[in-house]
Amino acid sequence: MIQMYRPGTSIVHRMPAGAKLAIFAALGIGLSAYPHDAWSVGVTLSGACALFALARLPLRVLAAEVWRLRWLVLVLGAAPWIFVSPLAAWVSTARVISLVLLASLLTITTRMGDLLDVLHRMLLPLRRLGVEADAVSMAISLTITMIPVVASFAHEIRDAQRARGVRLGIRGVVPLLVRTLRHADDVGDALAARGLV
Repeated sequence: MIQMYRPGTSIVHRMPAGAKLAIFAALGIGLSAYPHDAWSVGVTLSGACALFALARLPLRVLAAEVWRLRWLVLVLGAAPWIFVSPLAAWVSTARVISLVLLASLLTITTRMGDLLDVLHRMLLPLRRLGVEADAVSMAISLTITMIPVVASFAHEIRDAQRARGVRLGIRGVVPLLVRTLRHADDVGDALAARGLV
């Protein structure tokens, strides 16, 4: 899940958003393309965790990020463990977890407005090809903003079901879908009222 910005004075916080985005992209390509073994992917995962310390973030922030990924670890690790090998499960899971941790670190240490400004500048040259940089930036901004909103809806629905003694299950998707669609309608109405759509 994309996390909110946490102010700080570390070197990671002070680094320009464009530089951080470029480093993240390079690390992502390297992580995906490099043929990792058990040792190298362990070093990579440790390095991603060490960057949280470099950013002077409390250990509980890293622990919370890892805890949020528990289901992702289970899903990604189970199939390779069963059908390939434990080594394949470790390598593939650690690679994805490293990427997600780096993405979380990027959003925790960088204001979303700064990231969107960088994205907008990157899209400007594509205007010659008919790409609306403003529209694309707004769409991405709304998408990123919706992630924590939908997550909060899910937590509220889960808490309400627990309070009523309702067994958690697939039925919880229906109220989540309804609340998400209502919120999307409200956002659409607000944009239309401001003449943005």
